[in-house]
Amino acid sequence: MSVCSPLSASLWTFILCSAFSVWTPVRGEVLVIGSNLPIIAAPGDDVILPCHLEPMFDVQGLTVEWSKPDLKPDPSDRLSRVEYVHLYRDRKEVPDMKMASYFRRTELFMDDMKHGNISLKILNVSEEDNGRYRCFIPKLQSRVKAAVVELVVGEKICWFFFSHFQSFSLILQTDADYVSLLDPNVSETTTMDMLLLPRNLQTPDPQDVTQRNGRSRVFVDVAFMALISVAAFAAYFSHRLVQKQKKHREDEGTQSQL
Repeated sequence: MSVCSPLSASLWTFILCSAFSVWTPVRGEVLVIGSNLPIIAAPGDDVILPCHLEPMFDVQGLTVEWSKPDLKPDPSDRLSRVEYVHLYRDRKEVPDMKMASYFRRTELFMDDMKHGNISLKILNVSEEDNGRYRCFIPKLQSRVKAAVVELVVGEKICWFFFSHFQSFSLILQTDADYVSLLDPNVSETTTMDMLLLPRNLQTPDPQDVTQRNGRSRVFVDVAFMALISVAAFAAYFSHRLVQKQKKHREDEGTQSQL
């Protein structure tokens, strides 16, 4: 029978407490919270990239930086720098350090910053706006000063109309990342986002690519998109049908009680 010495027991206690303190947020610590799900939009839409502080914290006097973390400075130019999507400093926007493509297209909710809302609104998005966005508060006294939100912008490829059902639109990103089914005619907008499989599972040898193969690839892509569309339609109408049947049974139950 082995007996642990007081020294070894104290050592293990110290290790466990240290590990717990590393992985457990400090009670009352302010954290920057983004969105775990991608924000999906069609070209021309105005979008909001959600980001806030939790618990509620006034950030009006702090610097807020919105940037694209996947953009890196030019290594050959020591003086180059990555400009911001939106920079808030000294209680106002700083447009001089902003990327030209986002000029007059971004804004913060100034009145809500005292409540910890640092969400970014982007106007008239395009596929060039695709990517990850980082919200960062450099002087926040916290171990979690930043959050990342992904924006996916895809073409609205078609509209479908049905006389006995609501109309809806299908938004498909051309890089085949997500498909979004949007229903604009119901009081609660139903959005169904499905991850698509990559289309380029195999990279053919350029010497083997012919005009015939090119036409075949286009046909396969169109067929694949059609298959995804049918699957989206089936899932959507199945969901709506279940809701209608449930409501119908509830109405029958109410009438029988009367």
